[in-house]
Amino acid sequence: MGLFSKNKPLVGLDIGSSSIKAVELSKSKKGYTVTGFASEALGPDAVVDGAIMDAPSVADSIKRTLAAGKFKPKFVATGVSGHSVIVKRVVLPASTADEVEASIQFDAEQYIPFEITEVNMDYQVVGPAQTQSDEPSMEVLLVVAKKDKIQNHTNVISLAGRTPEIVDIDAFALQNTFEANYKANPDETIALLNIGASLMNINITKGGMPLFIRDVSVGGNQYTDILQKELQLNFQEAEDLKLGKTGGPEADMVHPLLESITDMLIMEVQKTFDFFRETYPSETITRVLVSGGTSRITGLPEKIQEIFGYPTDVLDPFKSISIGPKVDAAKVTSLGPALAVAVGLALRGFDK
Repeated sequence: MGLFSKNKPLVGLDIGSSSIKAVELSKSKKGYTVTGFASEALGPDAVVDGAIMDAPSVADSIKRTLAAGKFKPKFVATGVSGHSVIVKRVVLPASTADEVEASIQFDAEQYIPFEITEVNMDYQVVGPAQTQSDEPSMEVLLVVAKKDKIQNHTNVISLAGRTPEIVDIDAFALQNTFEANYKANPDETIALLNIGASLMNINITKGGMPLFIRDVSVGGNQYTDILQKELQLNFQEAEDLKLGKTGGPEADMVHPLLESITDMLIMEVQKTFDFFRETYPSETITRVLVSGGTSRITGLPEKIQEIFGYPTDVLDPFKSISIGPKVDAAKVTSLGPALAVAVGLALRGFDK
């Protein structure tokens, strides 16, 4: 949706499957500060697997969220993820920017499972590629999103009375948040896992560039569903139990149920890590950072560390970003890792 040269204050708006989260940042010599924040829960089927199913109700929720946070900027950055989004590193026969452009137009269809007319496409040249042949070639990061998916997001933002300035990819927003908060050694390969209510965004990144991105349809809703089903609870009771907010006689029944979903989630991470190893045999993941609302499931980061052996922590979107005086610091801190994508989207207002 076009980058801009000057700083333009933006609201980072994360339209998740369980809630809307909005963040506004300011920047000074000391760094970034949260100057606006609000969130609101969404109905169970308003957004499913990253797709907006009930546009009028989502638009109303966005309107209420932005009013509650008293956000002034008209412009909004939002993110998309899920099956309609593809991010791939590809090697193209090219040696100049013009040749890359021509090659992308010519070759793109072989890399994407959609009709070329149905998608918006963007790319970034990573650099010259090492190949077996002597032909000059470039490694390119190709980003593809279906037009209808982008339009769903831009439409609800317009319905809510704001201007959709940027549509980003959730996995990129996650990387922005990581880079704004953590000093990473350029040689480190870091796996960022953002586990939301119905989707997990995985971004394996090194030296400021994503090496490997995958979105998987697993998330916190599956924990809630199994508790509702097996223990005959309503949605809110299951949610509270999932996050350990309520004790009760079911505790010994709850643990194995939650474990069964954690195992399924870890299996998807395993598949991704295996595929990453096949694609980049010389790269080794050095650490894992987990974010998203589901990162608050008791013992999840520890279990990931135990299974894979990589040091694993919960990503803190406010490790180096301060919280302004007008913002409810307790609420922001309690949501913490669930705001990783919203913070990364708000950071787009400071693109050079």
